[in-house]
Amino acid sequence: MFVIVGIAVVFVSVVVGFLVAGGNLVVLIQISEFITIGGAAIGSILIASPPALLKKITAQLPTIFKGHAASKEDYIEMLKAFSMLFLTAQREGLLAIEKHIEQPEKSEILSKSKLLIEDPVKKDFFCDTMKVMLAGSVPPHELENLMDAEIETYELENKPVSETIGRVGDSLPGLGIVAAVLGVIITMGSISDGPEAVGKHVAAALVGTFLGVLLSYGFVNPIAANLHHVVADKAQEMKIIKTFILAYAKGNPPFVAAEMARRTIFSDHRPTFSELENALRGKK
Repeated sequence: MFVIVGIAVVFVSVVVGFLVAGGNLVVLIQISEFITIGGAAIGSILIASPPALLKKITAQLPTIFKGHAASKEDYIEMLKAFSMLFLTAQREGLLAIEKHIEQPEKSEILSKSKLLIEDPVKKDFFCDTMKVMLAGSVPPHELENLMDAEIETYELENKPVSETIGRVGDSLPGLGIVAAVLGVIITMGSISDGPEAVGKHVAAALVGTFLGVLLSYGFVNPIAANLHHVVADKAQEMKIIKTFILAYAKGNPPFVAAEMARRTIFSDHRPTFSELENALRGKK
């Protein structure tokens, strides 16, 4: 939502400022400049990105419009679900939770956490780790290494998406200059047509520079920054899950494991000790 608002604010601010200064919007509609800059930018992505990265770019771009920050309630639901699951394991044994791990969407415990169930990355991270625990006795330090390796792999795999978009954003001012130089070449060829024709061609050439700078700093680079935060937030959520599992694997009761995981949540959305305690005890 905020991404759409931000795009609208940038666009409206530039247009209104131009109109207030006495500008004519028709002058900014230079199709040739859009084709030159847009086509060159898309081509540079195709040159720099292998097919697998292109798929990730097209898959992740829509996520910035959905919002990716989990709420305090989301974290409480997830920690509560984990606590209930491990309490069941304490009472009935680890094998009793196998059905919840195999089909988390149908689990009356795990399905209550939308933050976990609706994200395949976090869901698979949790369930696959639990399957390793169910398969045999794994030392906590080995379990920690296993989870750290998956988190690191996720970050290494997805960071190139924002980095690639960012590099394209950095190149846009240069592509705007390319479009402007082409416009100057056309201008030099029309000097004999008179001052009015030359003025139109110069204006069109300058629009290329304008578009390159605006697209870079007003849209593409901010989008790259947003995608970076998407990956960072999900990696942090995986670390929260890791903290809970590891704390339980080391012999701590579910409530203590939940408290350890709570402290790894960023302060903006971290529930208080009392809020988590009341949720785990079924109090409002």
